[in-house]
Amino acid sequence: MSRRQFVNDPEHVVPEALEGFVLAHPGLLRLHPDPAYVTRAEPAGAKVALVSGGGSGHEPLHVGFVGPGMLDAAVPGAVFASPTALQVAAATTAVDTGRGVLQIVKNYTGDLLNFRIAAEIAADEGIEVEQVLVDDDLASERADGEGPGRRGTAAVVVVEKLCGALAERGAALADVAAFGRALVGQARSMGVALAAGAHPGESEPAWLLAADEVELGVGIHGERGVGRRPFAGADELAADLLDRLVGALGLARGDDVFVVVNGLGATHGLELALVHRAVHHQLAGRGVRVARSLVGPYVTSLDMAGLSITLVRADDERVALWDAPVRTPALTW
Repeated sequence: MSRRQFVNDPEHVVPEALEGFVLAHPGLLRLHPDPAYVTRAEPAGAKVALVSGGGSGHEPLHVGFVGPGMLDAAVPGAVFASPTALQVAAATTAVDTGRGVLQIVKNYTGDLLNFRIAAEIAADEGIEVEQVLVDDDLASERADGEGPGRRGTAAVVVVEKLCGALAERGAALADVAAFGRALVGQARSMGVALAAGAHPGESEPAWLLAADEVELGVGIHGERGVGRRPFAGADELAADLLDRLVGALGLARGDDVFVVVNGLGATHGLELALVHRAVHHQLAGRGVRVARSLVGPYVTSLDMAGLSITLVRADDERVALWDAPVRTPALTW
């Protein structure tokens, strides 16, 4: 089925959308147009600064998570493409307060390369930089360890929230980085889609599914999954994803987790809430307690009809950091 979109020139989608987003949140965000990045409207005091970014098309990630309690800057690339090293370096330099900068990077080749170059540029200017690599996507894990490894998906929201809270406490850069890396090691995600998304200006989706199929293990850049299975009810599909995630994390009775039921762009909140219900009850049946949940479209893939489930091990310290105040366009409490 062809699609229509609210687009002017496809080449201008990202800068026009970025300007519109910042205009909607003038008290929280400031746009730096050339090279393009977004910072807090009011710079933070002396603390470790957090910078993240990646391709556009995943909104509200990452620009929606800039603000007190989370990121200090977000760097958007073109749709599904890494920001340039110069963009990342400019953002890193802009938000450094003398305490160093933590770059939170999803595991994609372009992001890894450009954030590494940006870190080297910042280091040449005397800025200490550490990186946390987010690689939570279970579907892209290979038993032989070959290839680029697991992709970075919705666990990045949990990493940004908890590391942001720890930085606001005044923790040192090395401590925030070590905390983030440990968190990523105990986070796994997996997605499922009913239909692919379409790039801005294109009327056809990236790939097609039969009416009785779903795509398992889709990526947030519109990548095909690792297999297909018959369409089924929400409870059954949630159970399929949970079986894989619980096994990967080695969860057992008495464990606590954060749960993110994330919409991939075109999945309604009613459906996401229904799937969260299934996840909550199925985990309870295994004796696994849901410490905190996040349900909604937080890491999207344009207008893909689908969702992902993320599980992250939780403990008292992590829950306290999750509950710490945050004020961003997409996450506030």
